[in-house]
Amino acid sequence: MASTILAGATGGALAETPFDGPTSGPAAAEGKSIVVLAGDLKNGGILGVTSGVEEAAETIGWDVRVLDGAGSIQGRTAAIGQALALQPDGIIINGFDAVEQQAALEGVVGADIPMVAWHSGPKIGCDAPGGIFANVSTDAMTVSEVAAKWAIEDAGEGVGAVIFTDSTYQIAIDKADRIKDTIEAMGGTVLEYVDTPIADTSTRMGPLTTSLLQKYGDDWTHALAINDLYFDFMGPALAAAGIKSADGPQAGSAGDGSEAAFQRIRTGAYQTITVAEPLNLQGWQLVDELNRAIQGEACSGYITSPALVTQDGLSKIEGNQFDPDSPYRESYAAIWGK
Repeated sequence: MASTILAGATGGALAETPFDGPTSGPAAAEGKSIVVLAGDLKNGGILGVTSGVEEAAETIGWDVRVLDGAGSIQGRTAAIGQALALQPDGIIINGFDAVEQQAALEGVVGADIPMVAWHSGPKIGCDAPGGIFANVSTDAMTVSEVAAKWAIEDAGEGVGAVIFTDSTYQIAIDKADRIKDTIEAMGGTVLEYVDTPIADTSTRMGPLTTSLLQKYGDDWTHALAINDLYFDFMGPALAAAGIKSADGPQAGSAGDGSEAAFQRIRTGAYQTITVAEPLNLQGWQLVDELNRAIQGEACSGYITSPALVTQDGLSKIEGNQFDPDSPYRESYAAIWGK
């Protein structure tokens, strides 16, 4: 799957395109109530998807309750328990690994509540493990390769990369491994592979950044992470060390395209690129997949494409989110008969 360049390095604006998703499916199941289990609403990707779900639910005519796992395993387990108590018609797992919550999610399967997910594990598309009807995502390996190839091209030669990942999530390990393999296959150097929890970035990234600067100095040319959230807290540490954005390690994220990341890229403030997912569209897709699951219809099999977001690209558009210029809202509304 190819990525879109968001008004990017080629210099052309992102053109209006037809919707490449499903064109048929069941009409809206009326009067349903669903629960979104958000892994951590501080995560820009999860927040963006949640907003898309809420927007789509308003169109399809469903009630939505959002429960925040607040970035902890215990918090997510508690949220699943709360969701079960609400006896919803469907559940959306938003941004956490289903394997982590396998025992709790067995209760959802046992209650015969349809489940769809965003980023719940390495298998994307239909019939994901753990009783999940559809796991919505871009192709994570494509995202990783785009980020890694950008670093190689940006460096010209002599790339020295530090990769940040979180072994709490299998998909994060897989993405980081693909970044590492791609850089090394293209002749670049991975200086270090740092495993640090996304949920702890606010406290860990400052000291980590300082330590890595002391260890590698100018050899550290690029910082690559499996999520933009790492860079929310790397920039202040670089600034405190007296390093300007243009002079320090160039930061690139293999997902998800948060608003904060877009703003950093737009202003040249300690992040150079992100490989963004169409978060709002994916929220609509989750509602459509859940509508199919509730009615016993087949999963659509749709997989969205990512976009390489650059400062040049952002100068040509408004807003700080990758929202494809396609009529996806109208297309889904037509399928649902709304």
